[in-house]
Amino acid sequence: MDYGRFRYEADRKEREARKVRKSKATNELREVRMKTRIGSHDREAKTRQVKRLLGEGSKVKVTVMFRGREMEHPEIGMALLKLVAEDFVDGAALEKPPSFEGRWLSMILAPLVQTPVSPDAIEEVEEVAKA
Repeated sequence: MDYGRFRYEADRKEREARKVRKSKATNELREVRMKTRIGSHDREAKTRQVKRLLGEGSKVKVTVMFRGREMEHPEIGMALLKLVAEDFVDGAALEKPPSFEGRWLSMILAPLVQTPVSPDAIEEVEEVAKA
């Protein structure tokens, strides 16, 4: 085997390894950005995007951007984040409540972990139900 072919194979393996490593690392925290004057349909589309990201197992940072005089009315951004959070009452846990970071108001949603139920727990529930 010549050295050029060896280098090509080694580079290709390294590139593939980097792809796998990168895809695992990107599932940690994803961000979805909105503005305060977002329409209802656009908000629903962003909510569907958040739902998809949570379904992949990622934590999602939902951010509302304030521009210019919008900073005078933070209640608009809070109401928007509240609407988004209400959509995920059953599907996600609020990891970080809404807070300001400069001109950005953000909260972090985490997917709910589905814990498997042990057989012992099922037996205990059945015993309590019989009593």
